[in-house]
Amino acid sequence: MVPLVGGVWAEVKSLAAGTVHSRARRDGGEEPHTEDVSYFSRLCDAAEFTELALPELHRRGTEKAGRVCAVTDGAEWLQHFVDAYRPDAIRILDFPHAAEHLASAAQAVFGSGTAEASDWLGVQLHELKHGDPDRVLTALRALPAQTAEEQEMRDGVVNYLDKRRAQIAYAEFQIAGYPIGSGIVEGGQKLVVETRLKGSGMHWERNNVNSMLALRCALCSGRWDEAWGQIWRGLRRQRAERQCRRRQEKCPAPEAAESRKPSSGQPLSAFPKLPKSPPKGTMANGHPTQDHPWRKTTLSQTHRAPASSAKL
Repeated sequence: MVPLVGGVWAEVKSLAAGTVHSRARRDGGEEPHTEDVSYFSRLCDAAEFTELALPELHRRGTEKAGRVCAVTDGAEWLQHFVDAYRPDAIRILDFPHAAEHLASAAQAVFGSGTAEASDWLGVQLHELKHGDPDRVLTALRALPAQTAEEQEMRDGVVNYLDKRRAQIAYAEFQIAGYPIGSGIVEGGQKLVVETRLKGSGMHWERNNVNSMLALRCALCSGRWDEAWGQIWRGLRRQRAERQCRRRQEKCPAPEAAESRKPSSGQPLSAFPKLPKSPPKGTMANGHPTQDHPWRKTTLSQTHRAPASSAKL
């Protein structure tokens, strides 16, 4: 969320794309690790964000990638986003989001901060991450909800996770080497958005947010030299176009040659005549001779006595 002028807050959506590799853990096992991460963030609605993200996904080769994992927080619009670019992507519900929903059900039934809620949640989270998610759903349905509010909370979590059953097979995902958390997206939000746009006392004009986000994404993605050259050329082109429009407004273009031609009913004498070329023999080596009309005119004016001298 970004603070705008007037005390309004607006949501910035972010995409993080990277290449997943396996790396060794301290205990000798392996874990997925995402490298070469790039970011794309914009202040807009879901439909516009889906459209604007195309160049970045194309640049990262998402369309031609052999296997794509889409780790999301479970929002419906994100499923449509994945459908637009890679319907065959392996969809993974961010594990902390699934854990958050389980925690809300446990706290609603056993009470917030109680030992019963903590014990139940610990067992189910371990089973969800390393075991069978169907067992977790069974345990979730068996929660002893007493009030209508508790039942509504429990059933809501059951429906949420059951609808995303294929996205919570975390044990299978980890064996295959897939990431189960959206940490690179959360980190990108802090690095790209919050660090620059949520400083103390900052309030942004809505029209200025995306321009700053574009610069931040280029910088944080390690593409500043490449992106700034394109941005600078675009800015110079826009400036040249503005200057050209201003000159055209101040000095309108002359009328077309066709408009200056005489009409059929207008006499030719009304138009100025072109000067005649000097007669032959009046120019030598590019200089006027004594017989040139200009020379004659000048000499006659020089030898002519001024009118005032006669009076003297």
